Amino acid sequence: MTDHIAGKTIVVTGAAGGFGRLIALKAAARGANIVGGDISEEGLAETVRLVEEAGGMASAKKTDVTDLAAMKALIAHAKEKHGQIDVMINNAGIMPLAFFSDHEEAAPAWSKCIDINIKGVMNGIIAAYDPMMAQGRGHVINISSIYGNFPVVGAAVYGATKSAVNFLSESLRVEAAGKIKVTIIKPTGVPATGLSGAVVNQGAVTGILGQNTESYLGAMTEILGGTVQDERTDPDSTAYAVLDPSYIADAVITAMDQPWGVSLGDITVRAAGDAYIL
Repeated sequence: MTDHIAGKTIVVTGAAGGFGRLIALKAAARGANIVGGDISEEGLAETVRLVEEAGGMASAKKTDVTDLAAMKALIAHAKEKHGQIDVMINNAGIMPLAFFSDHEEAAPAWSKCIDINIKGVMNGIIAAYDPMMAQGRGHVINISSIYGNFPVVGAAVYGATKSAVNFLSESLRVEAAGKIKVTIIKPTGVPATGLSGAVVNQGAVTGILGQNTESYLGAMTEILGGTVQDERTDPDSTAYAVLDPSYIADAVITAMDQPWGVSLGDITVRAAGDAYIL
């Protein structure tokens, strides 16, 4: 089969860990040139080390996605190293779930969330737009969430940012008129990514769980605590309940591994047995 990843130059934000690092490792293993951006220089260095240790090619540049000049510098670095940019993956994001009644504690985190989740994606699109249009082709992949599908309690700001990501993505697709492919990746809950570390009020997950809250939280306590190993932890079972981050990275790889004339527009990835109602 034709490989549509080898040789491509792929820029990934949030590459110092989580989804970003997994995407970098998987794409590099397929022969892509990886350029990582993140505010953590230490994490970026580790990602580059892991890629190179596995025989891949990677470089990195400290980047604050909320700073348009910094994002343009990241793209310039990619072009200087590899001559062009084929894929821009806007992955950096945070998830400060909280109720409006938590505003005293949550407001600063919400503001940061808006800056990273909306402005970060917008800046990534802006930085990549001119080079891709000049090339006559490119691919933008934006990491969204099922939280962007519908408003629920406990996720007003986070959900709004992911809804904005969806709007930005579809608008870019229409304006670029085929020269820039656009893919939206919507994960469900993926506890192992570390996103939950930004949650302000743990009770706010009720918005995405609804009537399944009690049973889900009980199951997650057992599964993540390692006290059970049954069909809920087996990805070959329809009861699989806790999505491993690698499956999200695989969805990104699948979106990239298409001919230039084929675009996968909107991909939701969930564990078959998860309890999320969105």
